[in-house]
Amino acid sequence: MKPMNESHLAILRRHMVEMIAIHADLVSEEIGKAALDERVMAAMRKVPRHLFVPAPLAPYAYQDTPLPIGFDKTISQPFIVALMTDLLSPQANEKVLEVGTGLGYQTAILAELADRVWSIEIVEEFAGVARRLLRQLGHANIEIREGDGSRGWREHAPFDKILVSAAADKAPAALVDQLKPGGRLVMPLGPEEMQHLTVIEKDANDHTRVQELLPVRFSRLETIT
Repeated sequence: MKPMNESHLAILRRHMVEMIAIHADLVSEEIGKAALDERVMAAMRKVPRHLFVPAPLAPYAYQDTPLPIGFDKTISQPFIVALMTDLLSPQANEKVLEVGTGLGYQTAILAELADRVWSIEIVEEFAGVARRLLRQLGHANIEIREGDGSRGWREHAPFDKILVSAAADKAPAALVDQLKPGGRLVMPLGPEEMQHLTVIEKDANDHTRVQELLPVRFSRLETIT
């Protein structure tokens, strides 16, 4: 059988976004809305997820499921990527910090929506691959570095929005500190057996409000001591 071409993959990508829309409608009571932001859905239709998975898994890239990418890590389920991006609500004039670049798929989605994205990845090999892929796709508004994402990126703080694609028992204090007043942080919180996708909003007085949403399962946020 001959391999799929770009036309086939584009059809599968559109189908993936249709499935995301159905999933969002099914969990509308839990997430408080029946549809995700069309800007987010447009970014999901545009970014080629098949480039951000190991080549043998490319035919499965548009199924609504996580896929292994090496080092016991996965690329998140497309619905979760879309939902976290929707909850973060990155705007065209905003700067975003991402913790957990992986191979760069979520980074590319954020880069479609925000003015500037800074992304931190603890696995050096992932960071190198992500830089190459994102450069090939023409994303000039992204900077990636290797390191402990729980410490944030103080040189570029404060950030309008922060997205963390790994779980912790509580939000790292450095990340909350580097969030602008009026800003928003989205990440999974809780012990391994009871994580929830969580939105943390900081008001003008630096007080935070925490909202727990769907139960999720993410790998743990790695730190360097």
